[in-house]
Amino acid sequence: MKKKILIVTEYFYPEEFKINEIAIEWKEKGYDVDVLTQNPTYPFGKIYKNYDNKWYSKDTYEGINIYRVKTVTGYKVSLFKKLLKYFTFMMLGSIVSLKIGKKYDYVFGFDVGALTGMVPAVLLKKIYNKKVTLWIQDVWPDSVYAYGFKKRKILEFILDGFVKFVYRNSSNFAVSGKGFIDRVSPYVENDKKIEYLPNWADEFNEDLVPLKFSEEKKIHFTFAGNIGKVQNLDNIIKAFGGLGSEYIEKAQLNIIGDGSYFEDLKNLVNENNFKNIVFWGRKPREEMYKYFSSSDFLIVSLIDKPIFSLTVPAKVQTYIAAKKPILAVINGDAADIIRDNNLGYCANPSDISEIKETFMKCINADEKIIQEFTKNCEHLTNSTFNKNKIIDSLLQLLAR
Repeated sequence: MKKKILIVTEYFYPEEFKINEIAIEWKEKGYDVDVLTQNPTYPFGKIYKNYDNKWYSKDTYEGINIYRVKTVTGYKVSLFKKLLKYFTFMMLGSIVSLKIGKKYDYVFGFDVGALTGMVPAVLLKKIYNKKVTLWIQDVWPDSVYAYGFKKRKILEFILDGFVKFVYRNSSNFAVSGKGFIDRVSPYVENDKKIEYLPNWADEFNEDLVPLKFSEEKKIHFTFAGNIGKVQNLDNIIKAFGGLGSEYIEKAQLNIIGDGSYFEDLKNLVNENNFKNIVFWGRKPREEMYKYFSSSDFLIVSLIDKPIFSLTVPAKVQTYIAAKKPILAVINGDAADIIRDNNLGYCANPSDISEIKETFMKCINADEKIIQEFTKNCEHLTNSTFNKNKIIDSLLQLLAR
């Protein structure tokens, strides 16, 4: 008889997350795979076309049963609605998981957002003694404080108690960043395994014709992804905009994506009359290779907060797989990957002068250095960030 896996995740197809690929791979390996999730809204904050925001519904994707619960919309512009969204999934997801959970052999939690989203998973260990593995992409309580909540004693007491409840009702863990291990360990019993299993790169359609960013030949810097405050793009823009005219004429900064800070950044550019900074808006994931292949450097950036020094954004692996040099305006684990493997240049995210100097270093880099960065990217994609190896390792951890 086939072993049954329940994946618990706030995000699933048609939303674009790694968990979609994991579910399909496990299904193809002979497991019965079901998914418990919300109705799709990310990243727009509204329900996708052809989906109804019902309290409970069921559909399928690639032979995978998907159990969906009602979600809260409008969270892009409202902190209250964002918090309500998290608690809604925790409550409704828990009701559904307790209803359907007895039949599963393994439970896999894709912990990519608020830790509240893992409660429907860990309840199945606490109530039905099911095997529960969490793949941690975002560490609590650190990320709560990083997003502006003040570390008061009462909040710290509540969060620490909640994190202990979730982690102690899990069987084992995978973490997407090495630095997460030290942050997770204090909340976990010593006999539970914590394994470093990073994200892998998106697959590219390399047959796409490269996009022409500009008529003139320039050094093209490209940022692609969510545009929020934590992405630190205001410092990136100020540094690029502050370059001398001889550098500005040689280069262009391309910003691809959308998010809550998009209009603020456009206003920053317009108010300061910064040149050669182009906003391209959000583009389909399947078309990104034509933007990457036309870029000379790809930018990854986060603000300088302790939690983000532990975070390796998934785009790092995607950039590496694109075989392009990386400009990392970030501290911690992500910067270590770039530096230790000689994949590009790094700059302190809080130091605009240093970011500006690093832009200049990129613009002046000779072809031999660029080729070395490219070669190192290819090697790392085939080893540490190999998709098939990571998905197999997650399955082995789950079934251990």
